[in-house]
This record gives sequence, structure tokens and C-alpha cells, in this order.
Amino acid sequence: MTTQQLADRLVELCRQQQSTQAYRELFAQNASSHEMPGVPGGDVFGLDHLIAKSEAYDEGMTVHALTCTEPLVYENYFTVGMGIDVTRADGNRVQEHEMCVYRVHNGQIVEERFIYEMPG
Repeated sequence: MTTQQLADRLVELCRQQQSTQAYRELFAQNASSHEMPGVPGGDVFGLDHLIAKSEAYDEGMTVHALTCTEPLVYENYFTVGMGIDVTRADGNRVQEHEMCVYRVHNGQIVEERFIYEMPG
């Protein structure tokens, strides 16, 4: 797949709340995921670990709304703005917004980075 095709498919699956399918279909086995510096467990390596991280994040949440911008593609990178309105397992309802940056190599996503405001 081209970078544009990967980006478009990722957006399509995210809008359908199909994150596990997106990982299985679009990501390389050796892909990595990176949260903001200082987030415990924020750097994850290997497709199975990325899927486990994603499923753990989703566990116990009620999603009220999910937004995903159209992708911006440049060479082997693309970025997507994402927003989610959720009630967490502890009962707190929050709205989270982030920029997601993806790196592509050999027709697969090999790296994702999430950029967002840190509480503090």
C-alpha cells in the first residue's frame, strides 16, 4: 500500500472504532508506539504489544464520540488529528485530543507517535 492508501484506510477503521483491525491490517510486526515523554509504559515495541496496549486503553471505557481528521500525507509520513469523548472505568468523563504521526516503510506502518497536552 502507498502512504496515502494506508492513511485513508487507517482513518476509515478509526472512524469505525476498529483499532485492533487497523493494527492487524496496516502495521508491521516490528512496529513501535510512542506516547509523550514521561508516560509510564509509553514506548511499546512489536505488533502484539501494540494491540495489547490499545485493547487495555479501550477496556472499561464508554465511547460517546470519536473524531478523526482527514490525513495529511508527506513522503513516508502522515498525521491525523483525533479526538475522543469517553467515560473512563472510574466514572470520569473526559475529552482527549491528540495529533497522531505515523511513519511508513515497505507498505506498512512501522511507527506511531501520539502528541497531546500533558496534565499538570
